[in-house]
Amino acid sequence: MASVDECRQALQDLAARLDRNAETVRERVDLDRTLACRITDLDSAFHGRLADGRLVDLADGDDPKAKIAMSTTSDDLLALVRGELDVTRALASRRVSIKANPFDLMKLRKLL
Repeated sequence: MASVDECRQALQDLAARLDRNAETVRERVDLDRTLACRITDLDSAFHGRLADGRLVDLADGDDPKAKIAMSTTSDDLLALVRGELDVTRALASRRVSIKANPFDLMKLRKLL
């Protein structure tokens, strides 16, 4: 099981990667939504906002009103961010749960 600090670092790494790719993605993906990432095995959560192809305002704690809510275990979060776990397969096997409207899910897939 990964630690809360490792999960926080993974999300910061994801934010940095999205930031590097934001210029090319911005034209294809118009997505400005609040995001919550709930780590089920650590009883922990993080929240932020997806805007202009970037993950910004990343902070500890849950956002119950987030427009996009992802739930997963700490190890699966790290595997997703590292590219070791495919998002589509993780969703199909229920290792990851994402609650969002269908249009946001399609845009999110392009972003990741």
